[in-house]
Amino acid sequence: MAFERLVRFVPKGDSSKVLVGEPVDSSVDVGLSVYKGEEVQVKVYSGSSVLDAGSPTGETAVIGQILSPVTANEAGTIRCIGLNYKRHAEEAKMSIPDIPTLFLKPPTCLAGPYPEPTIIPKHTIASDSADYESELAIIIGKEAKNVSEADALNYVLGYTACNDISSRASQFAQTQWCYSKGFDGACPIGPVLVSKDVIKDVGKLRLRGLKNGKAVQDSPLTDLIFSVEQIVSFVSQGTTLPKGTVIITGTPAGVGFAHKPQELLHDGDEFIVEIQPHIGSLVNKLQNEK
Repeated sequence: MAFERLVRFVPKGDSSKVLVGEPVDSSVDVGLSVYKGEEVQVKVYSGSSVLDAGSPTGETAVIGQILSPVTANEAGTIRCIGLNYKRHAEEAKMSIPDIPTLFLKPPTCLAGPYPEPTIIPKHTIASDSADYESELAIIIGKEAKNVSEADALNYVLGYTACNDISSRASQFAQTQWCYSKGFDGACPIGPVLVSKDVIKDVGKLRLRGLKNGKAVQDSPLTDLIFSVEQIVSFVSQGTTLPKGTVIITGTPAGVGFAHKPQELLHDGDEFIVEIQPHIGSLVNKLQNEK
């Protein structure tokens, strides 16, 4: 069944269910509206996963809680591209890469939007180095291996928003990034999965990161170094990408450690990754691990 935007959610009034469906209002920013306490009506589909959504049942439900579009089991190992925006490479004082820089996050990183908390691990609190990275995420719709750039979009189901939460002290202490970006819940995604047939050109999207309402990142996706097609092809070479694989595509300029003064994350902070049009707002609140 063709879709435009799918949301996985717990319906209001029945916390025992997890449903998949399409917002009745095709223009509503699902993440922001639910965060504000507004009712968002969804046309319920027959499937239990965005990977096999089924068809409309004719029923509607109101969102009680938004969940990540895919589960941790569906996502598996998360593929992550670093240094994929020209201006971010410049602010980090690093050379523009010739090939994509790939690192991995474990499935335990995957998390959903607010009210699921975004945790700052207790062992990193003293270093005061929690940081945000607003990103576009790709969801793979069918098993892919050794895919060509020309054929890459045939394997893409759609797109969502992501925050690549990072501990800079841990990151800068090592040459590998997996540890500093691999803590539990450090990859919230959502609020909706938008079909690749709706977003035909990611270059027409604009991505913003807002910390406590202040825009700290703001970039068109035309600043990407490697395209969606190049990324999907690259990460599939010699490696099977199962259906449901999440690929996050890098962050633009404006990360917290690069601001003067720095804009790092602390307990109680609100952070929104906004990708317009279509995807909307991934809202998260930071919480120190107890």
